[in-house]
Amino acid sequence: MWRDGRTLVTTMLDARQVSSRTLGELYAQRWQVELDLRAIKTTLGKEVLRCQTPEMVEKALWTYLLAYNLIRVLMVEVAGRSSIHPRDISFKHTVQMTLSWLILRRPRRRRRRTEIGTLCGMIVQCEVGKRSGHVEPRARKRRSKSFPWLKVPRPVAQAQARKSGYRQNPK
Repeated sequence: MWRDGRTLVTTMLDARQVSSRTLGELYAQRWQVELDLRAIKTTLGKEVLRCQTPEMVEKALWTYLLAYNLIRVLMVEVAGRSSIHPRDISFKHTVQMTLSWLILRRPRRRRRRTEIGTLCGMIVQCEVGKRSGHVEPRARKRRSKSFPWLKVPRPVAQAQARKSGYRQNPK
């Protein structure tokens, strides 16, 4: 039990194996893991994989992980130049600034240090606030749509819709 009266339940059988302080620190790091998973799924826009074969799903996952790691490497580089912690830089902001910088800059054969410096300056503009002890409720913010799942091939469903009209929303 922690000093504030909270109890942490684990699957560990021997309570003397790890101190409660160590468990508390690990629990706090769990939040960072959840943020990282959210960054891969939501920020990179990969909540739904639209691949049709297991091989392509695997390739897609590796691609998303590569993109995530490249952004994190950039964040570490920017943090080193600005002497701030990489976790204090917004992942979403870094993605947005990098994409904007890649799209808007003129294609050149050699990258100038000033261009990279400009990108780093844009990324470091948006620092993440301090979130020690941050708590988020486990609830969905958006309600799911009331339409039924598409359980037949799309051409079959389209033919049915043409023949008998669209189904009404269930209430």
